Amino acid sequence: MITSEEMAVVDANAEALGVPRKQLMESSGNAVARVVRETADSDDEVALICGRGNNGGDAFVAARFLDDYDVSVHLFGRAETITTDIAAENWAALKRAELNAEEVRDAADLDFGSPDVIVDAMLGTGVTGALREPEATAAETINDADATVVTVDVPSGVDADTGEAVGTAVDADHVVTFHDDKPGLSNVDAEVTVADIGIPDAAERFVERGDLLRLSRDPTAHKGDFGSVLVVGGGPYTGAPALAAQSSLRAGADLAFVACPSDVAREIQGYSENLIVRPFDGEHLTPEHVDSLLAEAEGHDTVVFGPGLGSHDETLSAVESFLESFSGTAVVDADALQVVPSVDTDATLVCTPHQGELEKMGGETADDWDERADLVESFADDLGHTLLVKGAYDVISDGETTRVNRTGNPGMTVGGTGDVLAGVTGALVCVLDPLSAGAVGAYANGRSGDIVVDEQGYGLVATDLLDSLPRALWPDA
Repeated sequence: MITSEEMAVVDANAEALGVPRKQLMESSGNAVARVVRETADSDDEVALICGRGNNGGDAFVAARFLDDYDVSVHLFGRAETITTDIAAENWAALKRAELNAEEVRDAADLDFGSPDVIVDAMLGTGVTGALREPEATAAETINDADATVVTVDVPSGVDADTGEAVGTAVDADHVVTFHDDKPGLSNVDAEVTVADIGIPDAAERFVERGDLLRLSRDPTAHKGDFGSVLVVGGGPYTGAPALAAQSSLRAGADLAFVACPSDVAREIQGYSENLIVRPFDGEHLTPEHVDSLLAEAEGHDTVVFGPGLGSHDETLSAVESFLESFSGTAVVDADALQVVPSVDTDATLVCTPHQGELEKMGGETADDWDERADLVESFADDLGHTLLVKGAYDVISDGETTRVNRTGNPGMTVGGTGDVLAGVTGALVCVLDPLSAGAVGAYANGRSGDIVVDEQGYGLVATDLLDSLPRALWPDA
């Protein structure tokens, strides 16, 4: 079963993997035509009621496969306003073939006669809320007709994720949905056909550009809506927490704070005027700092724990104490990772080890990425936390679902790129679920490195990633 948001991601990932959307539309239309053929008699009239998006495009394709029936195609709106190139191409193919295809400018002009079968292809899975005109009137007309109704993907007016309808919705007899069942269809009183349209399993396994569709920005948003990140780090090292905090800003967080020992606070502040530094006394984190850190963490959406923190015994004891009392969301990286397996915590954790750190945590690894993915999934299930295991192929798993990322290059073996990844993941987990945040974070971090190497060759340094991160998070860049 797949939600409408996930379906959009998978569609785009399939295209990134080399399966064109036009090919998927051809398969979808063919699947609709097959169900119509199973429903209709040889001399039946078939009317296809189509919107201007890809749902309508699927029906345009279906009409070509049904041209031995008495077929009529009714497009709501002007052909020049069809919203996607592939749907427009398939409309043009209907016209060139001189099939019976007309534009309907107003619901009052809709006259599809008395067909035996009606194909509802007005709206697809991405549309929610009450039907507007002319679709609302068309839905009522369809429901009043003495015809068998076949719907493309989801009945128009029905929410694909909930099965709810606000106002009028098409009352379908058959639903032809694609790739996987949709949650809302269990509430629809219709026969459901799930058609395989050729989307490869890899579109759900591998993180690709389609995953960036998970990110969106409301134009009416205010400061803070996209998250405040607190990086807890520094002491032995100063660059690591600064990189993590700066990368969280580049990945879309609104605010980035660094809690660090006072001995290095001025140095960390000097890396960027965009950082807000919260110093605590001493040269390294100790248990006596935990209460104040917990109070500070309450004001942030995510804590990134570990960059540059070091492995002093007192520091590790403080990390353990913090996590035991913390119930928010944290990205755990670097030396802080080693305490996670022994900590009983209510926190939501995304752990970002490389393979050596994974083994220190008690996990297993393997040279083969597919075998490694199974091992990571098993260990994530045991831990009860999300893992993002870095490597040539990054593996991201919450113990139930496992994704694999293939962006990145050998130039990223340089120090600091893991700190950037921790910061990016910290920003993303403010607005996404942990698995998606880890997957998109790994993809964006690797892609930013690929952008740098494409432009300047090897010899990149971690700070180079900061400038390329915004482009890496933009689907069309």
